Amino acid sequence: MSTMAWLNIMRGGRLSSLPLSNMLRPFATASSKSLVGLGKLNHVAIATPDLKKASEFYKNLGANVSEAVPQPAHGVYTVFVNLGNTKIELLHPYGDKSPIQGFLDKNKSGGMHHICIEVVDIKKAMDEVKARGIRCLSDKPSNGAHNKPVVFLHPKDCGGVLIELEQE
Repeated sequence: MSTMAWLNIMRGGRLSSLPLSNMLRPFATASSKSLVGLGKLNHVAIATPDLKKASEFYKNLGANVSEAVPQPAHGVYTVFVNLGNTKIELLHPYGDKSPIQGFLDKNKSGGMHHICIEVVDIKKAMDEVKARGIRCLSDKPSNGAHNKPVVFLHPKDCGGVLIELEQE
């Protein structure tokens, strides 16, 4: 799938006028050398009001789909759809204070919530993005669904996309 097709999916079906290189420009020098040690796309996260239905959809397509795992510290249930070169993370609210519930209240049928990009050194990446005026949504990394340090970047600073950075 092309980068522009992924952007179309990630932006709720409307094609962004911003190419991916423009959205991630704050991460790179003029020579396009990655400053924060950007690695591969780890996953695309999709919030869903019906986790069982969403899981079955991908199973029916022949994908390897994990069981639902409660993540009480994050207020979500997660299901991972392994696509070989990356994953889809299905998110469903867990508990009354789930951040995903607010997203689903605004997007009744669900949709793309965030993308996750691996980095070599999460703390260095945080320092470097902050130095470029990109806001982190927390002051320090927390453990994500893969039990690795993660931090989210403010979507207003990232072309309208919520970006999760995850330590390799």
